Amino acid sequence: MNLTPARTMPGVLELLPHEQIAFQDMLDTIRRNFERYGFLPIETPAIEFSDVLLTKQGGETERQVYFVQSTGALEQGDRPELALRFDLTVPLARYVAEHEHELAFPFRRYQMQRVYRGERAQRGRFREFYQCDIDVIGKDGLSVRYDAEMPAVIYSVFRELGIGPFQIQLNNRKLMRGFFSGLGVPHDQQMLVLREVDKIDKRGSDAVRATLAGAQFGLSAEAADRIMRFVEVRSQGHADALERLEAIEGSGSLFDQGRAELREVLGLIRAFGVPETHYALNLSIARGLDYYTGTVYETHLLEHPQIGSICSGGRYDNLASSFSRSHLPGVGISIGATRLFWQLREAGLLGPANSTVQALVTMMDELQLPTYLELATQLRSAGIATEVVMEPGKLARQFRHADRAGIRFVLVFGPDEMARGVVAVKDMRKQEQFDVARADLVKTLRVELEQAAAMPRAPRG
Repeated sequence: MNLTPARTMPGVLELLPHEQIAFQDMLDTIRRNFERYGFLPIETPAIEFSDVLLTKQGGETERQVYFVQSTGALEQGDRPELALRFDLTVPLARYVAEHEHELAFPFRRYQMQRVYRGERAQRGRFREFYQCDIDVIGKDGLSVRYDAEMPAVIYSVFRELGIGPFQIQLNNRKLMRGFFSGLGVPHDQQMLVLREVDKIDKRGSDAVRATLAGAQFGLSAEAADRIMRFVEVRSQGHADALERLEAIEGSGSLFDQGRAELREVLGLIRAFGVPETHYALNLSIARGLDYYTGTVYETHLLEHPQIGSICSGGRYDNLASSFSRSHLPGVGISIGATRLFWQLREAGLLGPANSTVQALVTMMDELQLPTYLELATQLRSAGIATEVVMEPGKLARQFRHADRAGIRFVLVFGPDEMARGVVAVKDMRKQEQFDVARADLVKTLRVELEQAAAMPRAPRG
């Protein structure tokens, strides 16, 4: 019989149990911090109607969408009616429009689900991946104060993850477009300029300047130089950010509005308790998506710039204009959790994860299995995750199993221990062994586990 090769398609991340635990720990940290800031969970279906999912899309996005068809539909040759979501933003727009009259505004939601995208197969790019998003959606209006809350959430998440020094970099689309207008850049060309300057970290200043002054854009050398001086603004500290912001020469209501919004956001970020070492102006950040209209964010690991942005997002004027006549502005951020986990693992920034199994009850005597099961039930009732060895084998082999599985406590309850009324406990982490009276076993293990849980994770950021 010919065997089918066991394989996965390119662009998916399949983890071993100890890696999956580490990934789940990261997701739990993100979720905990989202909830800490008052965001509510939602989930949307992985499959949406194609016409809903591709609203105002097309081009490169449509070429990356996975369409879904039943076998019957394929046989009939029907046009695909359904598709897998490629992000969480379009489903959120549909969700808010569909449930608008049932939601309390401003609507604060978080969503942590898989999305699917037909990426070209290459290292570090995924076709199936988790996104972790938060958004605040207003009805008829939404204060710019919410824009300042996003960096506070970002800081809280990545500080607890403890993956190294990081910085949240900010800009404002209104400031940029107002500045371009003052230079005479036509409105319909401003998005192209935005996308070009967003590439400055990848292409370099000289290449971007040459493109702006080239035939594609037709800007004068003076205009290109002024744009480059504008987008090369970086701040060092809170006071410096405000000074650099005030020093920019620009005019027009859009420019003034963008500067006022950035000034207010910077002041409130500080009030939210984000240290000034963790946020800065970076006027080259534009974000490539057209729907951003105000504040935009990118977050970078300072010691690993090659990783790129680990969290991004921004303000948009109207989330659901294709689905609702209501004016629904919002602001949000997104963490590509799968790609982030892969990058952190590759960079050696993830420590070993503890097993979700905390104790292993060994088998010394097969006839005593009911006693071992009773002991395990006692531990589980106290909230201690416990595995029982169900088949006889050498004790050394049982210890090796615990070691490979990352189980901290190995319990031995043989004839000698039973006669003395104790359980022998081997702490695999500390490499210590001690006897505990059976009546005190639960209390002793819980104390050890609670002490380990209470030890603060020393954040490096």
